[in-house]
Amino acid sequence: MPDRTVLVTALHGAGWHPAAWRAAGPSATRLSSLRHWRELVVEQDRAGIDAVTIEDSFTAGPVDTAGDLDTSTVVGHLDALLVANAVAPATRSVGLVPTVSVTHTEPFHVATGLQTLDHVSLGRAGWRLQVSPSTREAALFGRRPGGETSEHLFAEAREVAEVVSRLWDSWDDDAIIRDVATGRFIDRDRIHNAEFVGTHVAVHGASIVPRSPQGRPPVVALAHDAAAAAFAVSSADVVLVTPTTDLEARHALARVRDAEQAAGSPVRRPVLADLAVLIGSSGDEAADALAALDAAAGAPYASGSDAPVLATTAPDLVDRIAELRALGYAGVRLRPLRSPADSTAIARLLVPALVTAGLRADVASRPTADLRTRLGIAPAVSRYARTAEVQEATA
Repeated sequence: MPDRTVLVTALHGAGWHPAAWRAAGPSATRLSSLRHWRELVVEQDRAGIDAVTIEDSFTAGPVDTAGDLDTSTVVGHLDALLVANAVAPATRSVGLVPTVSVTHTEPFHVATGLQTLDHVSLGRAGWRLQVSPSTREAALFGRRPGGETSEHLFAEAREVAEVVSRLWDSWDDDAIIRDVATGRFIDRDRIHNAEFVGTHVAVHGASIVPRSPQGRPPVVALAHDAAAAAFAVSSADVVLVTPTTDLEARHALARVRDAEQAAGSPVRRPVLADLAVLIGSSGDEAADALAALDAAAGAPYASGSDAPVLATTAPDLVDRIAELRALGYAGVRLRPLRSPADSTAIARLLVPALVTAGLRADVASRPTADLRTRLGIAPAVSRYARTAEVQEATA
């Protein structure tokens, strides 16, 4: 587990609350602009946030009871992977973790897109791996009916994650030799065939992208139940869970550790608690703001969220994070209910309070590092690395 609290901000349009756009002011008109995303991510970067996740899906928005797009909330969004690539040059140290589904996406495109992000960001790319179960999403592609069981989706996702990992490893670090004398740009012996034939996917050949700075960008997966935890342990480096109480938090963490033990994994993955947050100047002010959003949406957000919803203050949120750390969590991923209001509060109020509490180091004292290092994950050693290199890397 990292020696200080991992802090991730989950960015999602105008915020995670369906009525957040009503409170966003002028920024609600810029949700499809690079300016909006750059401002959000740059502020997190300056505050020293470890990473931002960027949400994505194959649907334009939620549907109402009639099955039509729900026009009372934000409809439409940009591609998360492209957004991450666009904001990368404007940031210095924050990890960029777009959500990329594997259900209808070719593994080759997933692998090369994330490798490109890792190059563009100089080693700050990550991947929030997601499946897409709905028939609405499947209909957009027309290749499969959709509505598959979670068992089927996870089995396919495991194979995709394996193929992506093999493609990421397919170029050695030193494959590009630029030997002017012999006219060879690459050493073909240092590029490997990521051969894989599974039940759901198959690949033959190597990536077109040279090995990226991290080798393998860290993979993040959400684990709501035992099946999802088993998948996360098999395919991810960081696990997200959504406990509401301390008892649920203990059970969720134990579920991940049990899955690691069952899989024979020697690695204890960082586990982050997902919290949906609205941060106010006082508890009453935060509660009133959440109540106003719920009234505008016509329903309490708590009943529709898969994560605990906290209308809170920065000091109280520090206390909750400290409690989770004491239970064994590496940190938290915070879902701001309003953006930019709550994402700004995370950067300007919560981070300094965590530093004061000794849960984070001051941003000025932390050297820039790749995302694997910031998340407490060991460097990635290629499966094709020569034996001597592996021994040296692991010594």
